[in-house]
Amino acid sequence: MTISNNITRLLDSRKIAYTAYELPVEKLGALETARLLDVSPDVVFKTIVVTRKPGKPILAVVPGSHEADLKAVAKALGEKKVSLPTQAEAEKLTKLQAGGISPLALLNKGFVILLDESAREHDEIHISGGQRGLNVRLGVDDFIKLTNARVAVVSRKV
Repeated sequence: MTISNNITRLLDSRKIAYTAYELPVEKLGALETARLLDVSPDVVFKTIVVTRKPGKPILAVVPGSHEADLKAVAKALGEKKVSLPTQAEAEKLTKLQAGGISPLALLNKGFVILLDESAREHDEIHISGGQRGLNVRLGVDDFIKLTNARVAVVSRKV
């Protein structure tokens, strides 16, 4: 039985094709997730919370093999400077546990969503399903349309 939550119900209600994957419920990084799913880390995207002053937080969605590039994020938004909150601050801002932070769980919550341009190299990407232990694969175009994500270079290879 696959996990059902607000994200899977949202995708179902919008008739968006996806595949849900159950994983161990401990906090997994994107690289470990890719290993467990036997896919390239380049298609497992992680959500990095980024803050700016003033303004709503940003969700930078970047490949597991990359890290968020704060200068590139700032440039994509026309900001002078952005910063990374601590894990505790990110959890407080999103009201989600690290390892389960998903742009799909934060729709209509005021977050600006930036999807790394490298996603365009793939038909589908994996993202967090909004809780630890759930990963969702969906089409890149569906993700962009659903989240109203801006696509820009916002990461660099680790």
